Amino acid sequence: MKRIVTVTNMFPEAALEKLRPRCDLRTHQTENPPSAADLKKYAAESAVIVTRLTDKIGRDIIDCGANLKLIANYGAGFNNVDVTYAAKKNVWVTNTPGVLHETTADLTWAMILGAARRIVPGDRFTRENRFTGWQVKMFLGGDVHGKTLGIIGCGEIGQAVARRAAGFNMRVLYCNRRRLPVENELVHASLETLLRQSDFVTVHVPLTEQTQHMIGAEQFLMMKPTAYFIHTARGKVVDDAALVAALERGEIAGAALDVYENEPALTAGMTRLENLMLLPHIGSASYETRDRMADLVAENVLDALADKTPRCLVPAWNDAG
Repeated sequence: MKRIVTVTNMFPEAALEKLRPRCDLRTHQTENPPSAADLKKYAAESAVIVTRLTDKIGRDIIDCGANLKLIANYGAGFNNVDVTYAAKKNVWVTNTPGVLHETTADLTWAMILGAARRIVPGDRFTRENRFTGWQVKMFLGGDVHGKTLGIIGCGEIGQAVARRAAGFNMRVLYCNRRRLPVENELVHASLETLLRQSDFVTVHVPLTEQTQHMIGAEQFLMMKPTAYFIHTARGKVVDDAALVAALERGEIAGAALDVYENEPALTAGMTRLENLMLLPHIGSASYETRDRMADLVAENVLDALADKTPRCLVPAWNDAG
């Protein structure tokens, strides 16, 4: 009898076709997230559940999985899963590393340029037929070329962002738990030094106990009043209320967010701010990257079905085990 693999949400068809011959595949091709009751049912019935960040997989769900071998997250993040408890129950947890960093770096740069040059307000202004001709002070923004870029968290995504800065002739500072073995033109700095010297600050750290709210009111006060803050990491890394206050008081010039502290809910005041770009968590949202992510999920599932350790076992699983 083939083992049951349950896909909790919308998933690319090519990856599903890869799985169908090897398992009893049960799919839910919907963008509506499953309820906790649904997740318990899927865990109880399945050897593998393919999840995404909106699926909260806690102890109550894992305890339902008597035959559960793998929780395969469709994304680079995995803070929706209680990895420590999964490891104790000998349930593997995987993600999709190494395939979305370039695409997320592309979006980060779109946000840097969009925030600095006020692209979204300018587009809206034009669509509303308010453009009557060139004006000296219309939609003035900040230059990007020749400025200082500060990268908080210089893993795959942070380094991809840094590589693109060379084309803008930027000085690049980075703050990381460990110094990079090869820094090239990058300059290692403390968080405070980076915040005080950078014209653009972009965040790419994972969400941990140490990084939750690592950027708040104190950190925004350290930044230049002409600086821009860009966030594509995990929502709870930033105190969103503090960011709103900093923007309202003019402590920084602008910001762009692709993730939110209480996603999908927005913090009060966000939608009123003209100097804040708001995007719907689309860091990896290119056709090519989402397909690569799905293919990697399928490979992890096939590993587990073959009783092999999945190739993308999250580091925290081994640490917990």
